Amino acid sequence: MRPVVALSFAALALAGCSKPKPLYVDAAWVRLNAVATGPAAAYFDVHGGPAPAKLISVATDTAIRAEMHQSGTAGQMATMTPLASIDIPAKTLVRFAPGGRHVMLSSVNPGIKPGGAMTFTFTFADGQRIVQSATVIAAGDPAPK
Repeated sequence: MRPVVALSFAALALAGCSKPKPLYVDAAWVRLNAVATGPAAAYFDVHGGPAPAKLISVATDTAIRAEMHQSGTAGQMATMTPLASIDIPAKTLVRFAPGGRHVMLSSVNPGIKPGGAMTFTFTFADGQRIVQSATVIAAGDPAPK
């Protein structure tokens, strides 16, 4: 019985020594505009790593411009405010989702179609870059799960 107990303690000790999860991006998707010349929007999740980070840009080579924005309301008016950067606290999920933070994509390449993908580069203030693929959906389609 003692060897089993000793092995259990050893396994727990090793688990406690595992590396903390790094900063990463997932669940990325793009909703195209119903009007081909209108802007599209990109959504994703940023998972904070062991230390705080600051997202300073999101870029793609399949749109002329990509800008981080915050949607909201002021009274009964819809608002959209450009964001120069987003703080990503350590070990925290920061979600870019419809009705909130998003990346507005201007002049998306007309070859981008629903069912395809777009590649994004997320740049952080410390110089770290993360490349992530995003699923593309049509204007009226439900968000991917």
